[in-house]
Amino acid sequence: MSTDLIHCLLLSGAFLTLFLVGEIMYHRFQVKVELTRKWSHFGTGILSLLFPILLSSHWYVLFLCSSFALLLLTSLRFNFLKSINAIERKSHGSLLYPLAVYLCFFAFEYKEVQYAYFYIPILTLAISDPLAALVGKRFGKTKYHLWGHEKSYLGSLAFFLSACCIAAIGIAQMNLEWTSIIMITLLFALVTTIVEAMSGNGWDNLTIPLSGLLILLIL
Repeated sequence: MSTDLIHCLLLSGAFLTLFLVGEIMYHRFQVKVELTRKWSHFGTGILSLLFPILLSSHWYVLFLCSSFALLLLTSLRFNFLKSINAIERKSHGSLLYPLAVYLCFFAFEYKEVQYAYFYIPILTLAISDPLAALVGKRFGKTKYHLWGHEKSYLGSLAFFLSACCIAAIGIAQMNLEWTSIIMITLLFALVTTIVEAMSGNGWDNLTIPLSGLLILLIL
C-alpha cells in the first residue's frame, strides 16, 4: 500500500473521529448545535492543513473531499450527523466546505507548492469565520445589513483583524517587500470580510477562501 493511501486512511479516521466527538457533544452533553457546528468547522480546517504535508497529489485530496461530501449529503438525506445538520435555517455550508478545500489545494499544487495559497485561505475559513460568528452572537449588539444578511460590526471586526493576522504571517513567508506585505494583507482581509458579510446560507464556506485565493493569485 502506498504512503499516500495510508495517509488517506489516517486522515479519514481523524475526520470521522472529529465528527464522532461532535455527535457525542450534541447528544450526550446537549451542546448547542451552533457550537458543535463550529467545532466541526474549525476541526475540519485544522485537519485539512495536513493535506500539503501528507498528500502528494490533488487526486488524493479530491478523493477525500468527495467522500466526505457524499457522507454529508447522505446525512442530510437520512437525518443523521445532527451535530452538523440540526439547524432550522437553510445552509449549504457543510457541502461547500470540501469543495473549497479541494480548490485551494489544487491552486497550491498548480502554483508549484506555494503553501500560502492553501494555508492562508483555509486558516481564514477555519478561524476567522467561526470567530466572527461567536463574537457577533456574544457581543455584537449593533447590527448592519448587507445584501439582505444581518451582521454585527464587532463580528466583522473580529473577522477582519484575525484575517489580517493570518494573511500577514503567511504572506511574510513569500519574501516580498514589507510595503507589498501590508498592502496584500489589508486587501485580503478587507475583501474576505466583505464577502463574508454578503454571503448567506453557508455560501461563505466557499466564497471566503475563493475570494482570498483570488487576491493572492492576482497580487
